[in-house]
Amino acid sequence: MSVLSLRYAHAFAAVAASAHLDAAAAQQQLRDFSGTFAGSHDLREVLMNPSIANEQKLKVLDAIAGRIGMFPQVRNFIAVIMDHQRLDELNEILEEYHVLADEQSNMAEAEITSARPLNDQDRAELEAQVAKLAGGRVRATYLQDATLLGGAVVRLGSTVYDGSIRGQLQQLKQKLVNA
Repeated sequence: MSVLSLRYAHAFAAVAASAHLDAAAAQQQLRDFSGTFAGSHDLREVLMNPSIANEQKLKVLDAIAGRIGMFPQVRNFIAVIMDHQRLDELNEILEEYHVLADEQSNMAEAEITSARPLNDQDRAELEAQVAKLAGGRVRATYLQDATLLGGAVVRLGSTVYDGSIRGQLQQLKQKLVNA
């Protein structure tokens, strides 16, 4: 990630916080624009072409903003990125902003791997326990790995909590080898 992407992300995070924007809605609007931008060769050609007047580009941006229902701050942020010819770095900026917004809202990413599919009640209980470990809210993604035999493995940032039967058996094996 570039230093500039981080600066733009910090700047937008400050604007979003001062305007009390819903961070999730702002992120979604930015993702919607990014998806539209990435999916349209013609749009990329117009917005990134230095020979097209900035006023024309802003009209195109305003039309998109109206369709997506962008907050004015999101529209202005994209206009600044466009004016500074940084649209090619938009995805990097969005990734950095996503991390910053999660930090500000005390949200942590958790990857939960279980041996079998979990029902809604099990997921809710597990997420509540992981939220306690994280000290805030969590956004969980679920994976399955039958080799765990039972239990779950939780990855929270760079920390791994192994509550699987396979992990317990490996610990027992290690204790027996060391004894």
